[in-house]
Amino acid sequence: FGFIFALSVINAISFGIMIPVVPKLIKSFAGGDTADAAIWNMVFMVTWGLMQFVIGPILGMMSDRYGRRPVLLLSLFGLGVDFVVMAVAPNLWWLLVGRILNGMTASSFATANAYVADVTAPQDRAKVFGWMGSAFSFGFLIGPVIGGPLGDIDLQLPFWVAAAMSGVAFLYGLFVLP
Repeated sequence: FGFIFALSVINAISFGIMIPVVPKLIKSFAGGDTADAAIWNMVFMVTWGLMQFVIGPILGMMSDRYGRRPVLLLSLFGLGVDFVVMAVAPNLWWLLVGRILNGMTASSFATANAYVADVTAPQDRAKVFGWMGSAFSFGFLIGPVIGGPLGDIDLQLPFWVAAAMSGVAFLYGLFVLP
């Protein structure tokens, strides 16, 4: 459980880092037009959610069939690649490619919770799932605190930091997770 908890915190922080920066990045690619940026932001969110809706059940079946570890690693890898794509994206279309890729591989929290359910005794599950919820909440609160100041330095810097964190989580999972 300790690994999954740490992985969830790292994952949530890396995701949270980009939250205060994405709107600014989209607006910069939209020529400073706030209305156009808002439309693109909505397109990104809908596309990401649609990809999760379509691919999520497939990842769930893969998780049941091949195990939690490979799907969790795929998800962490996809998140890291998305952050790199967002860091180097030359335009809005590349950002959209990153969101599609991430939406297709975004199952780290669901898979982590399934992993926890697999390895936790029934009498301890409520406590452990409470800890998992706190991992997500903590990471989601700390991430923007890190991402905002990094974005003030350079709009791409938070994505590089988030990619590095995802890479560390991936390597941690690759070498530590049974």
